[in-house]
Amino acid sequence: MARTGKSFAVSMITVCQLMALALWFSATAVLPQLRAEFDISTLQSSLFTSSVLLGFVLGTVISAALGLADRIEPRRFWAASAMIAATANILILTVPVDGVVVILLRLMTGVCMAGIYPVGMKMVATWSRGDTGFLVGLLVGALTMGSAMPHLFSVAVPLDWRWVIVIASVSAYIASVAILFVHLGGTPGKSPRFDPKMVGKIWANKPLRHACYGYFGHMWELYAMWGWIGLFLYGAYSDRMIDNPGIWSALSTFAIVGVGAFGSLAGGYYADRIGRTTVTITAMVISGACAMVAGAFGDAPFVILLVICIIWGISVVADSAQFSSCVIELADPHQVGTALTLQNAIGFMIALVSIHLVPIVAENFGWWGAFAMLAIGPVLGTVAMLRLRMMPEAILLAGGKK
Repeated sequence: MARTGKSFAVSMITVCQLMALALWFSATAVLPQLRAEFDISTLQSSLFTSSVLLGFVLGTVISAALGLADRIEPRRFWAASAMIAATANILILTVPVDGVVVILLRLMTGVCMAGIYPVGMKMVATWSRGDTGFLVGLLVGALTMGSAMPHLFSVAVPLDWRWVIVIASVSAYIASVAILFVHLGGTPGKSPRFDPKMVGKIWANKPLRHACYGYFGHMWELYAMWGWIGLFLYGAYSDRMIDNPGIWSALSTFAIVGVGAFGSLAGGYYADRIGRTTVTITAMVISGACAMVAGAFGDAPFVILLVICIIWGISVVADSAQFSSCVIELADPHQVGTALTLQNAIGFMIALVSIHLVPIVAENFGWWGAFAMLAIGPVLGTVAMLRLRMMPEAILLAGGKK
């Protein structure tokens, strides 16, 4: 029987999101071990992360086009998606990790994420009572912490990558059952459908277009940073001849990515109070600066390097939810679904490019060059949001706070 009460329901949805989203980066978290044990290629390493993102894009477009979130009761849709994703994840143990099938399994995990992350937001929105910004920030925080959890798994259990995969899948299985006991705060509103005919009209909306430009810059940096920071730190610990570099790099990565959850909550809280462009610009300036210097500090005292990376981890995701909020506030109500789907699809495709470029640039120019390349995103994103801030339509953002 579903439990009632906002606090219990929102807490349960958030915890379930966190547990299921551990699947997203479960394979990425053990890349150092996989590369050491199987000598997998740079391309294969990149595909462990990028295939999930591609799957998420495909799943999001399919779900939006078919209206699956409206046709299927959200808790059951979420539970089924989590179960299928967990199964695809655990099947990695049965196939060669340097083959094509493992990438297809990661792709399927990403497709199922489209039934978890957006649907979880839809469920938590039923409890919104004037605190939408905070609730959206809470769910993005769950995504962030869920992405960090596999790095903790790799330390909490014997350092065998197989156990990390198993624990992430079991975590998602448990969440798929627990979500069925959550009570919703009302009848979920209909999810706006994706309509390809609206794309031209949306792109002609200049303020909306600039909000998307800001998001694209943000996505150029975010997932590439999350996907490769662990391997960078593994190398930094190894160069210092520190014992058990795998343990220390996993703990450090968990802290760096996981602390972003607090950045997301703070971003959501302050964006409603001081303005969306203010928060996004501030976050991108800080994260861009960190991207420029993090690789150069690879040989610096480790405390300094870790502080820079933690600041990067907070700022790189603090603005994430606010780009979607900008689209919701700037788009015609009948175009919101298509605008959000378009924004996410292009943003994640951009992330695919940067994820694959990082190891190539790192091999030729070192980690400084690779991370400095990521700074291009927040620089261009900052320019876009500054231009949006100067437009008359910016008054529509955050109740006029820009």
